[in-house]
Amino acid sequence: MAKIAVVYYSSTGNTHQLAAALAEGAAEAGAEVRLRRVPELAPAEAIAANPMWQAHVDATAGEVEEATPADMEWADGYALGTPTRFGTPAAQMKQFIDTLGGLWFQGKLANKGATAFTSAQNVHGGNESTILTLFNIFSHFGAVIVPPGYTDPLLFAAGGNPYGVSTASGGEAATASDAELAAARYQGRRLAEVTAKLVA
Repeated sequence: MAKIAVVYYSSTGNTHQLAAALAEGAAEAGAEVRLRRVPELAPAEAIAANPMWQAHVDATAGEVEEATPADMEWADGYALGTPTRFGTPAAQMKQFIDTLGGLWFQGKLANKGATAFTSAQNVHGGNESTILTLFNIFSHFGAVIVPPGYTDPLLFAAGGNPYGVSTASGGEAATASDAELAAARYQGRRLAEVTAKLVA
């Protein structure tokens, strides 16, 4: 059985929705799954100024544990998810990645399955470039990148992004479509199945 860590950052819940669906898919494939959120960096005043952000922070505070480097070491494969910020990962995700230097140096992030997912306000708001930025990081880790590609027709209904599932929020909270959630579950299953082969 593969061990999969789904580690994400989400401010208003869109990336959280995808993360939960991806974790479900990995579990459906028989993986042991840890769903973890990276620590928040924004000050409480900034969060409180956005009702959707505050609502999501309150809803997940006791529901999803914070990620630590130990979760990445434990995992045989990992999925990283983040909103796009100017076409790159959010600072909260980048901060978490920067804590993984010790594991990287010891080679403990290498030879593991890795996939990525994201959200933006707009369809062309930087989704693909954010995922490809995470692929650069996976390459430095020595991971085996597991994109969804065009390996199942259901991916086309979700926009057909071969790099990873993404959603356009339109500025609303938790608005991933049923097709996008189905694609995220598929991406989780695919990560778990490919990772299981690596473990074997």
